[in-house]
Amino acid sequence: MFTLNSGTHNQRAAVSDWLVGLDAVTPDTAERIITAWVTTWTSSTYPALEDIPFSANAPTYPLMRHVNEVTRAGQALMPRAAEDWGVAPSPEIILPILILHDIDKPLLSERDATGVHKTALAKRMPHGVVGAMLLRDLGFDQRIIETVATHATDAPFHGDTAEAHILHYADLFAADHALRSQGLTPFYRR
Repeated sequence: MFTLNSGTHNQRAAVSDWLVGLDAVTPDTAERIITAWVTTWTSSTYPALEDIPFSANAPTYPLMRHVNEVTRAGQALMPRAAEDWGVAPSPEIILPILILHDIDKPLLSERDATGVHKTALAKRMPHGVVGAMLLRDLGFDQRIIETVATHATDAPFHGDTAEAHILHYADLFAADHALRSQGLTPFYRR
């Protein structure tokens, strides 16, 4: 599935330069987030981060862009959750969830001359589960692991935490943007 890999200085710099929100978590958490992304990138068939698609449905929309859109949308929802729900999620929990929610996507698709297709792994394990396994191996908080594992729209069940709700709305907001920008039907119209 994946091999834990800290990566080269250049790989770590590429991930660090790309991700929004790393400056709002502790240095240890930021390093583990970077290691997680380097691990899935270097364990995938994609030579560059820019090559990883958001999905087979939107193969020209970069996963990099989607992840940052989710993170920014989630950051915008955090004060609303605090004000409207009376819940102020910890940045050490919600930011890794937002940044890492699609951590397994590089392992679940591959590109060939005919397009982007599911990998053999994607046919055996649902989106979110492989990512959760990686996050467990890297020592992330159980709340982060559980939310990543169950966030996909087709997951058999979903978490009922404020963090899970924030991720859900941020992810669908960004996913609908990706789909609309590609001329595809957004989730809210399905």
